[in-house]
Amino acid sequence: MQRVCFLLKVRADRIEEYRARHTHVWQEMRDALTATGWHNYSLFLREDGLLVGYLETEDFDKARAAMDATEVNARWQAEMGQFFEELEGQAPDAAMRPLTEVFHLA
Repeated sequence: MQRVCFLLKVRADRIEEYRARHTHVWQEMRDALTATGWHNYSLFLREDGLLVGYLETEDFDKARAAMDATEVNARWQAEMGQFFEELEGQAPDAAMRPLTEVFHLA
């Protein structure tokens, strides 16, 4: 199982709305994430907008591509892109750059 951690930055003026949106993630979005291999997926948000994401998957590139092919993800990405800094025209999922794991206590 591959462990993936990534960082994104939520705009300071949108942090509370971003939190609110994630209290009710669409069930079809949750189902699509599970079906495409995103497991143990968590998001952590610091007060300054630093977002840390973590997930486990067999193959991150495949899981991300499978999710990208879903209609629900296209809708979600279109709505959520406005919340982030420095996407440079990319959807939030495309801007995910996995961090290099340097230690894991099994």
